Amino acid sequence: MNLRSAGRRRSDPERSASKFWELRLYVAGQTPRSLTAFSNLQQICEGYLKGRYRIQVIDLVEKPQLSKGDQILAIPTLVRKLPEPVRKIIGDLSDTERVLVGLDLRPPPARVTVGDGS
Repeated sequence: MNLRSAGRRRSDPERSASKFWELRLYVAGQTPRSLTAFSNLQQICEGYLKGRYRIQVIDLVEKPQLSKGDQILAIPTLVRKLPEPVRKIIGDLSDTERVLVGLDLRPPPARVTVGDGS
């Protein structure tokens, strides 16, 4: 591997097939938004990461001190601990495409550049 290829970001779904995903979902009690986030996360993991993930749910109502470690500012927040790099996704995880991009299971959408037409 040379330095050029080492610095590239990879989002190849085939490459991620052998990885293990360690996820933390920070919630605040059994609110509808927290339950929705957990349900959405379970569906995504079963659909795309079956047998290759672990979800740890951290309820900040019960253990507020645990928010400092991952610097949680909003809830619910999903933190992808593994594979690295660490990533955070805020919200109820109902936007599946956004979650898949955030988990590196899909490449980010291509940016559209508007030209001058020439």
